[in-house]
Amino acid sequence: MLHINDLTYRIEGRLLIDKATTAIPAGHKVGLVGRNGVGKSTLLHLLTGKLHGEDGSIRMPRNARMGLLAQEAPDGEETLLETVLVADVERHSLLEEAETATAPNRISEIHLRLSDIDAHSAPARAAGILAGLGFNAEAQQRPCSSYSGGWRMRVALAAMLFSAPDLLLLDEPSNYLDLEGTIWLENFLRTYPHTLLIVSHDRDLLNNAVNAILLLADGKLTLYGGNYDTFEKTRREQQRLQLKLKKKQDDKRRHMESFVDRFKAKASKAKQAQSRLKALQKLKPIAAEVDGDVAPFLFPTPEKTLGNPLMRIEDISIGYAPTQPVLRNVNLRLDIDDRIGLLGANGNGKSTFAKFLCGKLKPLDGYFRHNKKMQVGFFAQHQMDELKDEETPYDHILELMENKTESQRRAKLGSLGFGIEKANTKAKNLSGGEKARLLFALASFYGPHLLILDEPTNHLDVDSCQMLIQALNEYEGAVILISHDRHLVEACVDRLWMVKDQTVEPYDGDLDSYRAELLVARSNKVKKEKSANAGRSKKEQRQLAAKRRAELAPMRKKIKGFEKQMETLSGKIEVLDVKLGEAGLYDNDPDKANELAVERGRFTAELVKAEETWISASEAYEKAKIV
Repeated sequence: MLHINDLTYRIEGRLLIDKATTAIPAGHKVGLVGRNGVGKSTLLHLLTGKLHGEDGSIRMPRNARMGLLAQEAPDGEETLLETVLVADVERHSLLEEAETATAPNRISEIHLRLSDIDAHSAPARAAGILAGLGFNAEAQQRPCSSYSGGWRMRVALAAMLFSAPDLLLLDEPSNYLDLEGTIWLENFLRTYPHTLLIVSHDRDLLNNAVNAILLLADGKLTLYGGNYDTFEKTRREQQRLQLKLKKKQDDKRRHMESFVDRFKAKASKAKQAQSRLKALQKLKPIAAEVDGDVAPFLFPTPEKTLGNPLMRIEDISIGYAPTQPVLRNVNLRLDIDDRIGLLGANGNGKSTFAKFLCGKLKPLDGYFRHNKKMQVGFFAQHQMDELKDEETPYDHILELMENKTESQRRAKLGSLGFGIEKANTKAKNLSGGEKARLLFALASFYGPHLLILDEPTNHLDVDSCQMLIQALNEYEGAVILISHDRHLVEACVDRLWMVKDQTVEPYDGDLDSYRAELLVARSNKVKKEKSANAGRSKKEQRQLAAKRRAELAPMRKKIKGFEKQMETLSGKIEVLDVKLGEAGLYDNDPDKANELAVERGRFTAELVKAEETWISASEAYEKAKIV
C-alpha cells in the first residue's frame, strides 16, 4: 500500500529523517510513535506532498486516495451534517449531476454508481459519526460557524472519517476529544476498512485500534507487528540483546588491543599482531541502541499538612449567571489523599466544575467549606496561550524565585528538564511538550495541596505520559484529573465522579464498566435510528432513496429556472446600463432615455422578485433535504 524508500529530510539544516525505509501493507492499521520532536508530524506532511524530501521516494498505488486531517477547522454557514456529507466528493458530484442529467444512459450510470458506493445510507453514516464525536441530532443541524475551534476540529475529523480515504493519516486525533469521544474513535478505527497511520500518545488507543507500530527514531523507520504493549516488550528485548552483544564485542576488542600492544614488537608474534590489528580495524562497532532518558516531572510535596476533609460541598450550584446554573445540587467531599477522575461528555460542565474548585468561580448558592490555607495548582491546555511568548523558562521561573541565586534557579530548571539551551529558549519556540512541562512546573511550584489537571497529556509522547503517571503517583496531595487518556486515569485515580444531568455525583463503576455503558447506549441509539428501515432490503432502501431524489428534483429544477431568469435579467440590465451611459443621450433624445430608464426599472423589479423567490425556494429545498 505505502512504500517509503531512502527518504531524507532536513529542517533548518538539522537531519530529521535519514534514508528511512519501510513498507506498510494494504489494510494495516499502524501507530506511528517516537519521542517529541523526532519528526512524526513532518513525516505525515511528507506523505501528503505538503513537504518534499531532499532524497528518496514515497510510492502508493495509482488512484489511491490519501487523507490527512486539515489544520483549518470548517467555519462556514453550512450545517455540520452538510459539511460532513460534502467530504465524500464523488457522492456529492454525482448527486448534483443527477439533478441536471438528461441522457438516459448517463442517468443510469449515475444511479448505478450511487448504489455501488451506498450513497443512500450516507446521511445516516455521517450522522452516526457526528453522534459518536459528541453531536446530537439538533447540534448536527447548526452551522459550523456557531461552534468554537475545538468543536469545529471535531467536525473536520468527522468529515475525514466519513470520506474514508484508502490511506487515512491522523495526527493526535484524540486531542480534540473527551474520554467518551476517544472510546468511540477507538472502536471506529478498529473496524476501519482501509489502511490507517495514526500518531497518538494514547496507549489504550494504540493497544486496541492498531495491529502494527512504526517507530521513528534517529531518523530511521522500523515497523513492528502487534500493538503498543507488544512493541514495547519487543523493543526492550532487542535493546537488551544489543547491549549484551555490544559488551561481547567490547570485550573482544579489548582482548585484541591488548594482544597487539603486547606482541607487536616481538618478532615471533609480529605476524599475528598485524593480523589482529587488521581484524580490529574491520570490527565495526555495535551501537548501543538505548532510548535517551526522559526528564522527570516533579510535583512538590505540600509544605503544610492539612486535615480532612480538604473541602466539603453541600447543595451547591455553580454557573456564570445566577439564574442559569451549569451545575446544581452538588454534594461531595474531598480528602487530602483522594485521586479523582472526572467523567462526562464535553459540554456537561467538567471545566466549569474545575474552575470552581480552583477558586475561579464562586458558588451561586449552597455550602462550601475548605481550609483557607489550602493551595490549589491548576493546569489546562488553554494556559499555553497565556505563556509570555518572548520570555524564556528562566524568565518565567525568575518571577517565582526572585530571592534565589541564578545557580539555584538554573538548578531548579535543570531538575524540571530544562537544560541551559532550553532554559534560554523563548516560549514561542518551545514545543508543545516543553510548554506543557513548563506549565506543570508553574502550576505546582509552591507545593499545592490539590492538583487539578485538565487534559495534561495532549502534547506529550508515550514515554513522557509514563513519567507523568510516576510523578502523580509520588505526589502527596489530592489530584483531580480530567483526561481522555484511559491509561493515565486508570493508573492514577482511585475514585470516579460523573458530571452529567447538571450535577456531579460519585460513580460506582470503573472505566471498563463506563466504557461498556457507553457502547451499549450508542448501540441502542443506532438500533433505534435503524428501526425505520427494519425489514427493508437494500433494494427497497435504494428505491426509497431514488424516490426521495425524484421528489426533490422538481424543486431543484425550479431553483435552476430562477437562477437562469436572474442571469437573463442581469444581462438585460447590463445592456441598458451601457445604452444609458452613452454620451449625449439625455440631451439628444430625452424620450428614448426615459424609455430606457423605465425599462431598466421594470427589469430591476423583476430581478428583485426573482431573487426573493429563489431564496425562498432554496430554503424550502434545504429543509426538504433534511426531512
